[in-house]
Parts: sequence; structure tokens; C-alpha cells
Amino acid sequence: SNDSKTSNPILEKYLRNQSETAATAPSQHRPQAGDISASSIFEDDRRTQQQAKQAAAKGADGDDGQLQVGGVDRDPANMRHVLDPDPNARERWERKKVIQMIRKGGRLTKQQMIKRTEREHMVRSHNMKTSVKKLGMLARQIAGKGLDDAIVQMRFSKKKVAQEVLKQLEFARDEAIVTRGMGLGGVGVDVKAGNLNSTSPPVSGVAPLLPTATESGTVTGPVQIQLKDGKRHTVTDTSKIYIDQAWVGRGPYGQLADYRARGQVYIMKTPWTSISVVLKEEKTRIREHEEREEKRRREAVGKNLWTHLPDRPIQWQRQWYTF
Repeated sequence: SNDSKTSNPILEKYLRNQSETAATAPSQHRPQAGDISASSIFEDDRRTQQQAKQAAAKGADGDDGQLQVGGVDRDPANMRHVLDPDPNARERWERKKVIQMIRKGGRLTKQQMIKRTEREHMVRSHNMKTSVKKLGMLARQIAGKGLDDAIVQMRFSKKKVAQEVLKQLEFARDEAIVTRGMGLGGVGVDVKAGNLNSTSPPVSGVAPLLPTATESGTVTGPVQIQLKDGKRHTVTDTSKIYIDQAWVGRGPYGQLADYRARGQVYIMKTPWTSISVVLKEEKTRIREHEEREEKRRREAVGKNLWTHLPDRPIQWQRQWYTF
């Protein structure tokens, strides 16, 4: 017949295999547009919502003694073996920390107080095809400047590598805002005077220089401070980001052929360099200014200055010795 002549058994077999493969193959997970990274400050809330939805769908937290972590079933025994390999050492360490906390009465050290009340963020860039000498000049140029001023400097710089530094500064700014919450003090938030004065550890003998606030909560009046290099600086927003440190790091060397006369070829070593920046907020500059002023006052007055003792009543007086 005409149908038997026009049929192609090889094509029919290929189409049959394709249909079976498409039916048995698992569906691919397409990435969602506009997703956020795992380092975002909103990732924990979203992960909690997803776990709550999965637990409500299953009707329980886990099945067969399994523990659900991040939407994946985990074995608690295996997790305990990896996360807590030496329980006795962990208990001794916890006991030691509890004893230290009781002896100190819950008081925090200066470094601990700074870590709790001030924000900072460190970013290291990828290796750029430039030398340490060339990139070091740009690092010295942006160190100590505000982040917005540094971005403007790199945008209009004639250096070739300045465009790469500009991209890194913009990335560091976005990451600091999302992961650390830096630079958000003046974005629709009413700042009260009590919160402002409590964010910086007090220095004895020096009044806090944070901007004053009215009863409505709006900050009024800039603050002038003196930087470490002696320059005067005006602070209008204590949450504004600035570059505290900037340094360069030498990376691996590449190889490039340099063709010379008479068939000779030299091998040139091309350097690769990275740049690292530490971002902080203006409240850190205010604290450092207060500490420098207090140190200068102590040195000017001297250690042997007589001070009037407080007038306190004498207590526990007896006509006999108590020892």
C-alpha cells in the first residue's frame, strides 16, 4: 500500500523515544526573576515563611524522626556528630563563659560595646590587571573620603583601572546597605535624642557631640569634628557611610610573550592586584574625635592635678578596731 511505502520506522522509533523521555524526565526548576541573595537581611524571613508553609502542608515538622533544616530533611545524629564532636569540651567552655559573665557583672568591654553599637563592612575585590603601584594611588585617594565622594572621584578619574574600582565601590555600598543596614538612618526613620546618645559609648569628661533632636524626632544642626589628619569635618547624618581604610593586595602574575628581533621571545610578567575597603558610619568618627579630645585634655592638665574629694558622710565609726 501507499502508507507502508511512505512510513519511516526509524523516525517513528525516534519520536517514540523522545515522548517517553519527556514523560519520565523531572521538571527543571527555573530561577525566579528578581530573587535576592543568600546574604541579604531579608533571606531569614523568607526562609522562615517557606519552612512554615512546608510544615503546614505536611502537617508536621518531619517524618520518621527527621529534622527539617532549610527545607531539607536532616538526620539529627549526623548533625550532632559534625556540629558537636566533643560535648565535654563544649560544656567546659560554656561553664567558663558563665563564670566570666558573673565575675564581670554583665559589663561589656570597650571593644564589645563598639561592636554592638557601630556597624562596619569589609569588601575585597577580584584581581585586576594592574600593578600595586598604580592601584595604590587610587586606594590612597579614596581612603578617608565619604563613599559618595569616592564614587564621584573614580567616575571622573583618568586612570584606566578607576572604572573597575568604581564598580567595586558601588557593589560594596549595596552590600553594606543590604547585609549590615548601613546608611539607613535618614530614610523615613524618626531618630530620637535618647537613641542617638546611646549609640556611641560615652567618654568621661567630654560631652557627646551627636546632633541634637527636637521633640518630634527630627535631627537639627550639623556637628563639626576634627579628623585624625587635622582637617575639619561636618557631620549632618550619623549613619552616612565613609571609607575608613583602603589597601591593595598583590595577586598572581601572568605571562605575556614579548617578541624581539632575530626570532627571540621574552616572557613578560603581568601583575594582578586586588583592592580592599572597610566601610564605617559617621558615628565612629564622632567617637574617635571624642577620645582624641579626652586624651589631649588629660595630657594638657597632667596626672598630678589635685581634685576636690566628694563630701560623703563617715559611716561605721566605732571606738574599737574592727580588725
